[in-house]
Amino acid sequence: MNPNVLKSDPEFQSKIPPLTFEELNQLEANILRDGRILNPIIVWEGLIVDGHNRYTIAKKHPEIPFTIHEKEFASRYEAIIWICKNQLGRRNLTPEQKKYLIGKQYEAEKMKLGGDHGNSRSSNGTFSPNPQNGDLGNSRTTCKKIAAENGISKNTVLRAEQFSKGVDAAEEAVPGTRQKVLSGEVKPTASEIASVARAPPEDRAALVAAICKAKEPPSQKQKSPPATTTPLSDAGTSDEDATSAPAPSEPTFPPKAGESLKADRQQILEIANGRYHAKQLADGAAMLCEVSGAVNSMIRRWESVFRDYPDLLTDAGNRAVVKRTIQKVKDYLQRLEDTI
Repeated sequence: MNPNVLKSDPEFQSKIPPLTFEELNQLEANILRDGRILNPIIVWEGLIVDGHNRYTIAKKHPEIPFTIHEKEFASRYEAIIWICKNQLGRRNLTPEQKKYLIGKQYEAEKMKLGGDHGNSRSSNGTFSPNPQNGDLGNSRTTCKKIAAENGISKNTVLRAEQFSKGVDAAEEAVPGTRQKVLSGEVKPTASEIASVARAPPEDRAALVAAICKAKEPPSQKQKSPPATTTPLSDAGTSDEDATSAPAPSEPTFPPKAGESLKADRQQILEIANGRYHAKQLADGAAMLCEVSGAVNSMIRRWESVFRDYPDLLTDAGNRAVVKRTIQKVKDYLQRLEDTI
């Protein structure tokens, strides 16, 4: 395949969390140091499904050699599923990015089961199912499978799908919103983002602007004592409240017929006060899970890379680099063991 005819697909690329400026510069520096692009550009029917950043760097430095690996997918949905699973297995993701990828994988899995006929493509490059497509397969089984793959509940998968739909709707209404939300630059709640997809299209831009509004600068906020948090008091919220006439008695449980269900104020205060806990500093024992998680993450990512790019272990040049990397890890572990 002619490398000059490779194309980026907006829908495919939107599933791949972009690198930060520093990460992109580091990737370019590593490629220039090695004198080649080690991992191949993964393509399907001339469309890049993995390696957008590597391809951009390759075009910037035409003297750097790279390889192209063509994969076979039965449909666009199958390609999207592969992209989502690939990213979930080999990238350090923000919670928002992981939630988005799980939601998009679930959506694509359902569409794969139901076929890809009669779908429309939106202006931001995403496909939407036609309600006349009929049965989209056993979505309950699909949801359970994805939940098991990611170690989460089925309800979390369903919420991730609503979140991803809201992110895409927000991106279509206000371009650039997807990156801001998934990177954590703005932090609307998942329910706020999901509400964008349910809003009328003409109202979405204003809704996105409202939920992504910049937070009040910390210097303007009232500072709380850093070490302890004072439980809620049963007094009013101001001096004026404290000196005003006493309020009518609150209704009790169970309410009388015709009365609205309303919690007793004392009950609310007791529940709220019970949520306060003294802050504690983490110790070494508490951080053992971080050490274990880092090891498991490295093993999972290495297995994924070696499985998807077998030439890393068959090509002599690649094997030499892999051996140097393994030796680097062994040297570090030996130094660490010597200190124990």
